[in-house]
Amino acid sequence: MAEYEDNIRVLYSEEEVDRRIRELGAQISRDYAGKSVNLIGILKGASFFMCELAKRITVPVYIDFMSVSSYGSGTESSGVVKINKDLDRPVEGLDVIIVEDIVDSGRTLSYLTKFLNNRGAKSLRVATLLDKPARRVVEMIPDYRGFEIPDEFVVGYGMDYDQKYRNLPFIGVVETE
Repeated sequence: MAEYEDNIRVLYSEEEVDRRIRELGAQISRDYAGKSVNLIGILKGASFFMCELAKRITVPVYIDFMSVSSYGSGTESSGVVKINKDLDRPVEGLDVIIVEDIVDSGRTLSYLTKFLNNRGAKSLRVATLLDKPARRVVEMIPDYRGFEIPDEFVVGYGMDYDQKYRNLPFIGVVETE
């Protein structure tokens, strides 16, 4: 195992994450049989998950990305969502899955689902690698969920701590002590 500045406890191993993404890909393939699906990854965190998920979906897949922020100067969400990078392709009449790395407060996804529905998406679902319902302030239940996690700060598989640890092949918790 590589060395890291911080002590990182493995929450889900690379093998566990891979197995769960395969299961999600199979489920999405069944749900969209005979159709195509448009994955919209929320940058930066969801990029790792979305690429792996797309490889495991057997129906035609189109990908696009959005970059949004809902954090002010601190670590708590401001509740205001700002679109930093919009889609390259219209979603009108398309079956869309928003792909997130983690759902915690639900504010960003609540905003994005309304935003994309207003743009005329034919159908809209949410896939997330991690779901942290203990932090939810807006009712939001992902359609496709990798793992439900406790209220801990996680890194790896696209998720970062001060821009570090996105490249970890597993999901871990930064231990402060």
